[in-house]
Amino acid sequence: MEPRFKAFRHMRIRHKLSIVIALIVIAAFSFTVLVQQYAFTVYDRQLHAKSSQVLNLSSAAIESELKRIEQLSFTMIADVQLQKLLRSLQASKSDYDNLVYRKELIDLLLSYSGSEPYLYSIQLIDALGTESDAGNPIAIDSGKRARIMQLSGEAQGGNVWVFPDEKDPALISVRDIRSYTNTVFDLRYLGTLIIRINLDAIVRKLAVEPGELIILSGSDVVYPRNPTFDPSLIENRLTKRTGYFSETFDNETLFVSYSRSAPTGWTYLNITPYKQIFERIIFIKRLVVIVFACIFALVILWGIRFSRSLTRPIKDLIARMKLAEKGNFAGANLIAGEETAASMDEIGLLQRTFRLMVERINTLITENYASRLLVKETEFKALQAQINPHFLYNTLESINWIAKMNRQPQISQMVESLALLLRYSVSLKEPIVTLAEELEIVQSYITIQKFRFEDRLDFSLDIPDRYHSLRIPKLSLQPLLENAIQYALEPSIGICSITVRSYETDGGLKLTVEDNGPGMPADTLARLRSGKLKTNGKGIGLLNIDERIKISFGEQYGVQVESRPGHGTRVIVSIPNHTEG
Repeated sequence: MEPRFKAFRHMRIRHKLSIVIALIVIAAFSFTVLVQQYAFTVYDRQLHAKSSQVLNLSSAAIESELKRIEQLSFTMIADVQLQKLLRSLQASKSDYDNLVYRKELIDLLLSYSGSEPYLYSIQLIDALGTESDAGNPIAIDSGKRARIMQLSGEAQGGNVWVFPDEKDPALISVRDIRSYTNTVFDLRYLGTLIIRINLDAIVRKLAVEPGELIILSGSDVVYPRNPTFDPSLIENRLTKRTGYFSETFDNETLFVSYSRSAPTGWTYLNITPYKQIFERIIFIKRLVVIVFACIFALVILWGIRFSRSLTRPIKDLIARMKLAEKGNFAGANLIAGEETAASMDEIGLLQRTFRLMVERINTLITENYASRLLVKETEFKALQAQINPHFLYNTLESINWIAKMNRQPQISQMVESLALLLRYSVSLKEPIVTLAEELEIVQSYITIQKFRFEDRLDFSLDIPDRYHSLRIPKLSLQPLLENAIQYALEPSIGICSITVRSYETDGGLKLTVEDNGPGMPADTLARLRSGKLKTNGKGIGLLNIDERIKISFGEQYGVQVESRPGHGTRVIVSIPNHTEG
């Protein structure tokens, strides 16, 4: 048991699912078949019982009709008029009177036979041995007549049944007629009443199709005269008053229903081929079995397909993992099966998440490799460029000392401002500086520009000292002054005023760089705000400053530009008015 369980544990999921689904389906199918067979058994039992009841109803109807005819014979022998006519015939000495009496007798017989549809004839043999009849009588030979008279006499007024034979197909009801009046019961013999019954018509009318009805009296066959089935073959199974059973004869199964009449002792047999009466039920049973078999096959096939649909993405994911294990992240992300959209179930989400992870890892590896190359290249260039700044600083320091020795304070001041600006620009220290440091660079830059433009540059700085400790990205204000000089001062020939101010709002500190230059048209301003305007300068642009401020402090801060033609330009820099964070 343990090796089998271990083998099952190490099976592929597809095979496990197929086996589990097959076992579930087989169990459900077996249970359903057992329940169905039990239901069919109960249904067959009830159906057989109901069929037997229906078949026995026809036997009861025939029995009832025969009882009614038997009652008719009793009514006739008790008929006062019939008694009177028979006594008159017995006492009459005149042929004419006899003729009149016999005519009245025949009329009376006709009145009875005309109201009965299942009678061949009514025949009456009086005490003189003369026969009177009505209907369709046949001649009764002397031997049969003597036997009928004997049976009737032995019955002493009771009804006697004479069965059909080769010469006469009729079932005969026979009674002796005995004399009685309201005052005298002498029971003198007056005649014999013979009623010939069309039993075949009664059976055709009242018997239930299909099947063959056989009426037995003991071992004698009452009806039909020549049955197709020999009732003696099942005589030993007729042990109850009513019942039913199935019996196979000559490879054919027969359904036999029987009932025994208490008054007559006759046995009514209804013999029907089983297939004929239960053909539809047999067809339904076979159909149910076929349908269940088809459903079983379809469910098994669906289970196999379902298990494959579950394991195919897992198999594809395993293939991707193996490629990722070997370091082929690009191949793991681009493996076959891309033409079909992944499902959104747990396996599809797992596959999608793995692909996103592989794609992200591949991207990070690529970016990391590119970053390392860039770092190496930057380090190399930084080492290479270290010589130039030092050489430049030393040269400026030499020029500064020469200017001081030659008593040239303007040149010395200009060289010192240029050296400070240069050191600040190329420094690789913190990208975020204090506002005081940024304003020092602004002053150095203005000092240099003052020597260039002299009195044409009117610069003013109005930022209180309490804001000098606030933080700002390096080189945020100097490029704005450079733009103001380039676009406001240089094109003009007069004096240009450039002012740097500050004011505090609820959203933070606003630093403004204003000029009274020519300003910008609306379309130029719109293109500048959207970043579509390319400037002629090679310095740091407005969008660069705006992005660095947003990255440093958040989207609510940044740079805004306001300008109108003839009214100058104002650039507003928004920074936090606190130093935390």
